[in-house]
Amino acid sequence: MNWLEASVQVDGEAAEAVSEVFNRYGRGGAVLSTDFDESGDAAVVTVKTYLPLDEEGLQTRQRIEEALWHLGQIYPFPPPQFRELAEDDWANAWKKHYHVVRVGQRIVIKPPWEKYNPQPDDVVIELDPGMAFGTGLHPTTQMCLQVLEEHLKPGAKVLDLGTGSGILAIAAARLGAGSVLALDNDPLAVRVAQANVKSNGVQNAVTIELGSLDKATKEFDLVLVNILARVIIELADQGLADRVRPTGLVIAAGIVVEQEAEVMAALRGHGLEIIARRQEKDWVTLVGRLVHR
Repeated sequence: MNWLEASVQVDGEAAEAVSEVFNRYGRGGAVLSTDFDESGDAAVVTVKTYLPLDEEGLQTRQRIEEALWHLGQIYPFPPPQFRELAEDDWANAWKKHYHVVRVGQRIVIKPPWEKYNPQPDDVVIELDPGMAFGTGLHPTTQMCLQVLEEHLKPGAKVLDLGTGSGILAIAAARLGAGSVLALDNDPLAVRVAQANVKSNGVQNAVTIELGSLDKATKEFDLVLVNILARVIIELADQGLADRVRPTGLVIAAGIVVEQEAEVMAALRGHGLEIIARRQEKDWVTLVGRLVHR
């Protein structure tokens, strides 16, 4: 099968917005390369993603073009460029962007083709970026992993809403969670997450299911919501806090700075006290503790 490479050249501010579109639609998410000027400042960022060259991929291309057109009204940038790649060229094109990445103190994300000799305390997660839905390179995922490492208690019961690749669920299990229920509305994401959970050997601790908040009928010690700000607000109104045990935690991510106040208000309005905040570039991650319902 052949592939389409979509690429957009933007400045640093617009790169995050374009990456969000590519992370949503592209196979393997967004990959970025940066050209620097003589002073060492980022001059041009090229954001790329890849689509299978089939009927579904062509429909996805149209969605990407529409989304980028709307973004272009806010952040002026050139129209996306598309080029066709053969299977081997595609494989090499995205593989060169993915290497072993350390996140936080102990977590290491490793693509299958990379060799890595783990340190005694390392928590190694092996993910194939070509399977899409989150590779651990995006700031929101990295912040979630860092916060999870800091706040997860051994034996905790964890809920992961919008699990995508399953990276957070796998990390929770490897960090000592007693059980993890990981949910996603996308059937393909569920299949990808199930494969990743099995390849990382945590299938006894992690359950992957199709669905959202309605499938989580119990209370949890820790709830992960790495989605989008508007979805977090909707989930808060739909009873997110009811799935959290007293003094339990919610880690909410996928929030751009401009939406932070609205998300904070939604969480606080349902009995969650914001106890920690982390920011990287334009992205914010919040940690809320349930103090009352």
